[in-house]
Amino acid sequence: MSKKQAPAYGGQALIEGVMFGSRDHTVTAIRRKDSSLDYFYLPKKQKPLAQKLKKIPFIRGIVALIESAGIGSRHLTFASERYDVMPGEEVEQAPEETSKLTMILGVAAVGVLSFLFGKFAFTLVPVFLAQLFESIASGKTAQILLESFFKLVLLLGYVSLISMTPLIKRVFKYHGAEHKVINAYENGLPLTVENVQAQSRLHYRCGSSFLLFTVIVGMFIYFLVPTDPLWLRIVNRILLIPVVLGVSFEVLQFTNSLRNIPVLKYLGYPGLWLQLLTTKEPEDDQVEVAIASFNRLLDIEEHGIENVEVVQPVADSSSSSVIQAN
Repeated sequence: MSKKQAPAYGGQALIEGVMFGSRDHTVTAIRRKDSSLDYFYLPKKQKPLAQKLKKIPFIRGIVALIESAGIGSRHLTFASERYDVMPGEEVEQAPEETSKLTMILGVAAVGVLSFLFGKFAFTLVPVFLAQLFESIASGKTAQILLESFFKLVLLLGYVSLISMTPLIKRVFKYHGAEHKVINAYENGLPLTVENVQAQSRLHYRCGSSFLLFTVIVGMFIYFLVPTDPLWLRIVNRILLIPVVLGVSFEVLQFTNSLRNIPVLKYLGYPGLWLQLLTTKEPEDDQVEVAIASFNRLLDIEEHGIENVEVVQPVADSSSSSVIQAN
């Protein structure tokens, strides 16, 4: 198969699985306790307002992040509740125990709030740390550089620390498998374990790259606003969070568009370097899960969800939680 211009697919590593998404669909495949595969499907509901906002530069990134946090949390819940349970032993919640609206809003809210809490902490803690060294690093430039340094240290330290736990280490391997599948697909290769394993575990559009860009972009944006007094610095950091996120998203998109251009491709390398921490080389069975997830997404796009077997959330299905393939 020759290399071709492929649609932009995204993904997310989960506990013992991988989620892939397109414009209208998201699918997860996980490895169960008995080594079988299980699938979960969630549609992307195209809300008119969100679709309009996604066309506006610097705003579209924030909308995409909020949407991803809500959808991703539901896939993560599915994976965490089923990966270590034998098929048939799942405890399903009765539909009448909670309203559909409560279920949808509740899970989405947890994902969004978790993201926002992490972003606030990641933004404000470095401010206070830099302020502690004001006596030896005074002045706006010194304080912003020190603040950015602490932010980078916190990011690298946090990622390095959690990567030492066995569970997260396996998630990072699935992260690598996710990238390898996307790279193989974008390079026009058949999705076999051998072809996928030969690909890089790094990818320009990764959320890890986005995190690093928020540090770099934020540093330059902070030079445009005052740092004194401390209360004003805290306020403008909070108010600038959506600005930093929006600009960082555009930078991520820009570096991705340059990845095949000599010299300019190096603009995206800082983000790729961070992925050396957030991804690990996957095992063959993990690559098999990622391939299965991506192939199931392609099947749904080609044949329609009504013709593909997946588990659907109760809130999105009428009579049965499983749609059988014809």
